[in-house]
Amino acid sequence: MAERGIELKGTSFTLSVLHITDNDVATVRQQLLEKIAQAPDFFRAAPLVVNIEKLTKTIDFTSLAGIIRELKLVPVGVTGTKDEATRSAIRAAGLAVMASGRVAHNEPVPGKAATPVPQTSNKLHIGPVRSGQQLYAPNGSLVILGSVSNGAELIADDSIHVYGQLRGRAVAGAKGNEAARIYCDQLMAELVSVAGHYQVSDGLLEPYWEQAVSISLAGGQLKLEKL
Repeated sequence: MAERGIELKGTSFTLSVLHITDNDVATVRQQLLEKIAQAPDFFRAAPLVVNIEKLTKTIDFTSLAGIIRELKLVPVGVTGTKDEATRSAIRAAGLAVMASGRVAHNEPVPGKAATPVPQTSNKLHIGPVRSGQQLYAPNGSLVILGSVSNGAELIADDSIHVYGQLRGRAVAGAKGNEAARIYCDQLMAELVSVAGHYQVSDGLLEPYWEQAVSISLAGGQLKLEKL
């Protein structure tokens, strides 16, 4: 009988990214607390990556990680680092040093094949999306021919199209695509998000609630339009 072992495989997950511009952890805590208050169910026990590329001074990573845990989030790692001293401080705080996920425009290295560009992969789901169900379209758009229930979650790296009632959560542009959109026949969502910019149900009321709408990103804010 073969022994049971483990496997390490590469995969991808959708993570929330906290972009900080202030090295004062108390300020970061207050602003994060205000964000969580807007959608507590969405953020509860959510894994979080911290982006520090806009910081001009170093930050206390140990205190920052403690604040994130205090607010019932799970600190995964830090991205946007610029030097080895910062990376060492991040590791000392028990956090991972993560790549930003952006494409690096480097000269090709002789003798090495170019990294293939991910192919667009649109995903079609026919029928209802039930509570607790999550559908994800990596490197493409997600099309739903049916209605989405409360507690369900749609995620796409590009756009989301729902030909039915949109309840639950819809996260388009999950990897930062600001050109992504959300389309639905009837807007009744708990939360919508495009490229990390989100709005909860309280901000989706008249004149758009229960209407056919498109949701896009303009000037760093979500823009709703009737279809």
